[in-house]
Amino acid sequence: MLTPPLAAQIPTERVHHGDVYVDNYEWMRDKDSPAVQAHLHAENAYTKARTGHLAILQEQIFEEIKGRTKETDLSVPVRRGHWWYFTRTIEGQQYGVHCRAPIAGPDDWTPPTIAPPEADAAPVDARTVPDATASPFRLAADAANTRPGESSLPGEQILLDDNVEADGHDFYELGTFAISADGSMLLYGVDLEGDERYTLHVRYLGRDATMDEAAAGVQRFSADDDLDDTIADTSAGALFDPSGRYVFYTTVDEAWRPDTVWRHQLGTDPATAVQVFHEPDERYWVGVGETRSRKYLVIELGSNITSETRLLDANDPTGEFELVWPRVEGVEYDVEHVVVGTQDRLLIVHNHDAINFELVSVAASDPRGERRVILPHNPDVRLEGVEAFQDFVAIEYRREGLTRLAIAMVPKNGGRYEDTPHELSFGEELFAVGLAGNPEWAQPTIRLGYTSFVTPSTVYDYVVESNELRMLKQQPVLGHFDPARYTQRRDWAIAPDGTRVPISLVYRSDLVTAGEPAPTLLYGYGSYEASMDPGFGIARLSLLDRGIIFAIAHVRGGGELGRLWYENGKKLHKRNSFTDFVACAKHLIDRDITASDRLVAEGGSAGGLLMGAVANLAPQLFSGILAEVPFVDPLTSILDPSLPLTVIEWDEWGDPLHDEEVYQYMKGYSPLENVHDTHYPRILAVTSINDTRVLYVEPAKWVAKLREVGADALLKTEMAAGHGGVSGRYSAWRERAFNYAWVIDAVNAHPSGE
Repeated sequence: MLTPPLAAQIPTERVHHGDVYVDNYEWMRDKDSPAVQAHLHAENAYTKARTGHLAILQEQIFEEIKGRTKETDLSVPVRRGHWWYFTRTIEGQQYGVHCRAPIAGPDDWTPPTIAPPEADAAPVDARTVPDATASPFRLAADAANTRPGESSLPGEQILLDDNVEADGHDFYELGTFAISADGSMLLYGVDLEGDERYTLHVRYLGRDATMDEAAAGVQRFSADDDLDDTIADTSAGALFDPSGRYVFYTTVDEAWRPDTVWRHQLGTDPATAVQVFHEPDERYWVGVGETRSRKYLVIELGSNITSETRLLDANDPTGEFELVWPRVEGVEYDVEHVVVGTQDRLLIVHNHDAINFELVSVAASDPRGERRVILPHNPDVRLEGVEAFQDFVAIEYRREGLTRLAIAMVPKNGGRYEDTPHELSFGEELFAVGLAGNPEWAQPTIRLGYTSFVTPSTVYDYVVESNELRMLKQQPVLGHFDPARYTQRRDWAIAPDGTRVPISLVYRSDLVTAGEPAPTLLYGYGSYEASMDPGFGIARLSLLDRGIIFAIAHVRGGGELGRLWYENGKKLHKRNSFTDFVACAKHLIDRDITASDRLVAEGGSAGGLLMGAVANLAPQLFSGILAEVPFVDPLTSILDPSLPLTVIEWDEWGDPLHDEEVYQYMKGYSPLENVHDTHYPRILAVTSINDTRVLYVEPAKWVAKLREVGADALLKTEMAAGHGGVSGRYSAWRERAFNYAWVIDAVNAHPSGE
């Protein structure tokens, strides 16, 4: 019989507010310690041995994912300047290849991969979801410009091949990918560790060639074209100013918080970069960007509950950024630039005395002056953001737990917005829709993405003037995928305080008549106002085809039902997230949708905290718990301001360091500190050694503590990865196949899709 690794117990006292907690496993925090490394490797070996019987199933699932995926494929090109930008993938290669091809002319807004519809084909009305089989997407091949097995577009330029950049590295992640306004330079950032620290490079692409010159043939750029302007240890997100002379970027403090904006002049020593802005308050993140109009450079900073924006005329990149609205504790706002008549105005989405946010317009020259209310606060609608274009504004919001998208025209005469925004409607009970890739100020179309549990990710262009919704591409699903074979629907559970909690489900349609509880995977998150919207997943088909129901518990702490849904699941209301999830599990069991011996719970990061909490609250409801990069030692982390991101997190969880009530509340639900002698379900904890958001030490300590009470807990640590897991699509598929094989075993599902 296999024996799990025995972690040494070395007591460490943690004393706060008169409370003494003895932690026997805090020694695991030193990841460079030979003892810690040995323990993690021993845990990996044990997990591999314990899951050895699933090796064939893991390989089957990997091959199913691979077999359903079109490995050589092309994204729908996005126009920016004189070019269409796109990414293509090649069978057998882990990463994408970033390319561009020339536009046909100034009025060319139809991506070159899109063949004209048949002459008798009617335009699609935006009030219905088009038939996926009607997609006019065509992939044009130019054999002269591509290698065997590749497809691309005439006139292609290969800007960055991630496979080349990743060669020889165990981990690779592309962060910044920004093009100068004239198309002559590429700014890209690379992380080779998984710690979300990026090295910026500038690649010279040449002047913005004419369309005829660009179409003459493929050009492949490489590191030989990189300038000497290499900047190490930056945060994600950087850009050129519109002139292309300067690069703006951010760096982090010792707690991994982006806190400083810098300006680097190309051609000079990066060590002489100028500090543009520094935020000393440890609760705030800082980022830099530009408006779509390229009129303004933007510095945005915010905590979890408060934000502030500063603008700079892009024609004066060395000038001083001007404050829009001064920060007010608890007030968040976002800024967009729009031109009404001849006047520059700012559209601001804010929550001052408007908990679900409202939209106002102010003069750019006097942003603290008169506010024109464009969309007033609506308690039933959570306004999430606006995107401004030259002639119209796209509005994203949430109603009845689902994302929505509407269009409003910009007044031409300098007057007010008078028309009611036009909402795009879709014919499915559950769906998710949002903007996707719209960099141009004067474009006549809006690019959007649409998906549901049964509809693969679909890209549309919405033609504003004609109200046409043109399908450009739907995610290919190989192997005779039939959406009619699956059913999606919504249920509602009742929480202990009477609150109705939505559950989204998808399953094989024939399960309705199966007559017995089905194996089920119940997913949850419930933090940071993040909404877990219904979306398609190729990998998930390997579960559904084996008769497993996939469900999402939309617990409080998320944002599905508006800002109050979030507020009632954070800080001193955090327990609602846990009891909501338990209520959802009981609902599925009580209605014979599933049973406790075939129900597995899944959650990652803050959702991993949810997993740890429900394991302590209601272990009898589950046959297994899958916790990915789980935040299971929250009190230790949030008590230590020196740890990455801790102070920022006080707005989410409360400040246990200075507030005894928060300390006691968090101690009452901390998964690690509330492990007790009970019959736990099977538990798999997956983590990454270089994760800077949730340190590997948390699940390592948690598994060791669970073993003290005899729990069947496994720990799997990726030794070259970050918070998002391993890099490379094939590696990610294998990681998902491992997790799903464990889930299938834990829910006692059939071993094959037959």
